[in-house]
Amino acid sequence: MQKIRATFTISDFMIDELNSISESLQEKKSHIVEKALSLYFDHLDEKLSDIRLKELQNGKTKRVSADDVWKELGI
Repeated sequence: MQKIRATFTISDFMIDELNSISESLQEKKSHIVEKALSLYFDHLDEKLSDIRLKELQNGKTKRVSADDVWKELGI
C-alpha cells in the first residue's frame, strides 16, 4: 500500500497527546494516527450499518436479492 503525505489541522491538546503517546510507546506518530483512524473507521462502518438497518426496518429502503445484484452485474 502506498503511503501519501497529508496535511491537516488539529488542536494543540491532540498534538500534545500524540507526542506523549508516541514517546511512551516509541512508535511513529504517523503509525499511531493511522491505527486510530482505522479503528474509528471501523466504528463508523458499524454506525452506518445501524442506520441502514433502521432505514430498512422503517421501509425507507428495500432489500435487493443477491440474484438481482449478480444479474445486474452480469455475473
